[in-house]
Amino acid sequence: MGDGSPSTVFISNNILDLDMKSARIVKLKESLEVQEIEAPKPKGAQVLIKVHSAGVCHSDIHLWEGGYEGPHGLFLKTTDRGVKYPLTPGHEIAGTIDTLGEQAEGFSKNDKVLVYPWIGEGLCPACRIGEENLCDKPRSIGIYVDGGYSEYVLVPSYKYLVKIDEGMDIDAAATLSCSALTAYGAVKNANLKPDDNVVVVGAGGLGLMAIQLAKAVTGARIIAMDIDDKKLEVAKDEGAETTVNSKKEDPVKAIMELTDKLGADAVIDFVNASKTVEADMQFLRRRAKVVLVGLFGGELKLSLISMPTRAYRLSGSYTGTLSDLIELVSLAKRRVIKPLVSNRFKLNQATEALTMLKEGKIAGRGVINP
Repeated sequence: MGDGSPSTVFISNNILDLDMKSARIVKLKESLEVQEIEAPKPKGAQVLIKVHSAGVCHSDIHLWEGGYEGPHGLFLKTTDRGVKYPLTPGHEIAGTIDTLGEQAEGFSKNDKVLVYPWIGEGLCPACRIGEENLCDKPRSIGIYVDGGYSEYVLVPSYKYLVKIDEGMDIDAAATLSCSALTAYGAVKNANLKPDDNVVVVGAGGLGLMAIQLAKAVTGARIIAMDIDDKKLEVAKDEGAETTVNSKKEDPVKAIMELTDKLGADAVIDFVNASKTVEADMQFLRRRAKVVLVGLFGGELKLSLISMPTRAYRLSGSYTGTLSDLIELVSLAKRRVIKPLVSNRFKLNQATEALTMLKEGKIAGRGVINP
């Protein structure tokens, strides 16, 4: 089924006279199956979106593989977190409104929109203060419910839609809802000040966007770190003042030299592997902040005495709020930031897209155009 040939699945209730093709994870680590199913009919506040662009994210790889590497070599299964298969992945979604439920307001058919996918159950403490991305029982699109690797996607409420400017590139807009949003949340959590030295670890799609955002809104001095010279060249183009290839040189020595032996004021790690974070902890200035974003996984041993005496702050950062996304759309509209889309795929190339991303062959962001 991984060759793009459709199979047929029938959904017996809530249907429109409309078929749609979706690239689905049916068996872990095997090619996604392009299935032809009948599109869901929106009810109440729900909205059916015709997908034009769906970003390809590293977390889609973890869904495809069925989990993450945890501490002590443990494999953390996605099914243990409530993920159910078969699943249509894809949480970076931009498109146009096809059909509105009878209670949906403020939008019209064919409006160009971006979907906020980090949906919560609405009642936990995080949801009540607008941090649905940190919900105790998440219902995120493309993770817990079917997502954007499809011709259409059902959004549970019109309130999760953000109108985008007619002149904005729709492929670039799609990447705002995770890649850029995650980068923006991480930059905010780093609490950067003008002239701070911040090390951005990982110059992939998220790292490059973080470099753009940090340069645009903080005034910090950005040092990009990666193991790929080509990615580091792009990082310089995006606003990094200096770069470090941690495969070719000692990253700790390099960062200390670049910071007059004081160390970095902040680190934003978009890899978050044992090896990268171990290095992060060795080139920190006193009072430094370490923000962990990537999902590579592993474990970390800490010098506990150093945590209080040097007043380090170590935190995780996961996507961002709907309010953050609205701010990002405004920044993109004013061209303060420019999302980088480097690869485009068709729906039957979803497996190829995930494979290329896993192998590090996408410098920037890849999108699927159903």
